[in-house]
Amino acid sequence: MSRRSLWIVLGITMLLALGLGWMRFTAPPQGNLAGSSLGGAFALTNQDGKPVTDKDFAGQYRLMYFGYTFCPDVCPTDVGYIARGLADYEKARPERAARVTPMFITVDPERDDVASVKAFVSAFHPRLVGMTGSPAAIDAARKAYGIYAKKVATSDPANYLVDHFAVIYLFGPDGAPIAFLPHGSTAADVTAMLETYVR
Repeated sequence: MSRRSLWIVLGITMLLALGLGWMRFTAPPQGNLAGSSLGGAFALTNQDGKPVTDKDFAGQYRLMYFGYTFCPDVCPTDVGYIARGLADYEKARPERAARVTPMFITVDPERDDVASVKAFVSAFHPRLVGMTGSPAAIDAARKAYGIYAKKVATSDPANYLVDHFAVIYLFGPDGAPIAFLPHGSTAADVTAMLETYVR
């Protein structure tokens, strides 16, 4: 092989390697949940004070997040990404996006009453459904969906924090788990997940 041909082959190899590396680091960090046992029935109260169950969302893809309204940073950031990612998907695929219901479920029922949840979700997306409930109902829901949550005391007992598993879930119209995005994902990742799985 001539020196010139060798440099061409090396150049093409480097370009391919760079391209694959770019794809690896820019692809949304989606995790596939197909076949997992996550999810199930829940009976909670929405931001309008009305009782809701998982059956109320039958036929809808569920874009789910568990957090709390007093969260100083992680929850509003993640929910903001969910809202923007869904809004971008609504612009690109309005008919498909209409089949996606974004949902926020509190892990802090002691402070997150109906009014607090309503104020929180209304700041992000007009279709975002906020849910709260009794401590027992919230515990049952978060355990069914694999969500860890633990109260963390501060110097002010009324202003405690809640350490919790921050993940964005996508469940299908039949309630089956499809995929998730870990904390640190962006609005573009949310849009990409919806583009990948919503049909």
